[in-house]
Amino acid sequence: MSFLDHLEVLRWTLVRSAGAVLVVSIFAFLMKDFIFNSIILSPKDATFWTYEFLCNISKKFGTEGLCIDEIPFIVQSRTMAGQFSAHIWTSITAGFILAFPYILWEIWKFIKPGLYPKERKSAKSFIIISSFLFFVGILFGYYVITPLSVNFLGAYRVADEVKNNIDLASYIGLLRASVLSAGLIFEMPIIIFFLTKMGLVTPEFLRKYRKYTLVIVLILAALITPPDVISQVIVAIPMMILYEISITISKVIIKKEKKETGLR
Repeated sequence: MSFLDHLEVLRWTLVRSAGAVLVVSIFAFLMKDFIFNSIILSPKDATFWTYEFLCNISKKFGTEGLCIDEIPFIVQSRTMAGQFSAHIWTSITAGFILAFPYILWEIWKFIKPGLYPKERKSAKSFIIISSFLFFVGILFGYYVITPLSVNFLGAYRVADEVKNNIDLASYIGLLRASVLSAGLIFEMPIIIFFLTKMGLVTPEFLRKYRKYTLVIVLILAALITPPDVISQVIVAIPMMILYEISITISKVIIKKEKKETGLR
């Protein structure tokens, strides 16, 4: 295929992906009450699952230090189109998240012609594993990062006279950033898989720079969580576990390639 033919294929890949996101976004738009009342605004409720879980753990140690009675702020909209705009962009975000497996399928179809037959057989595994990691990351961002951030930032005050009346766009922006960033971070093993296949990283390289990676992970954890050590550690632990899994994946790939080279 010529360069222009590749661009044409890429264009239709993007069109179909955008179409899938649009269709799911329309469905999400119609599910306004469920998405906002049961999902978006739930982390603001003191009865949210994460808060009750932390409270139960706290009680097992004979204290109620992690229990909260309320999150002292209200969510407000200060512009005429604020709520409608939030509804639109939240629907689009939901559309992207739910259509993610299909987007991966479209990406796979685009790169498939440039792969060996043996690599093409991995399509199903690639889509399933990538989607699984993405959705696990989404859940981690929603049930861990978001409530920690909402609880800390929503209750933080510089003075008693200053009340927290949070704008709807700011609240949703925090939730969206927490969820999507976690979803993408959990794709680390897949990224390392392809970088290893391309010869850009090796297990030795990943082990050598493990301590630098730890620093980077802590910085990322500090950026997407409240500025307290407990929250940062909670987020950093799964990220380092993913990094160690990535090292193992890279090691298996290199070993397999060496074995295939030896057979030739």
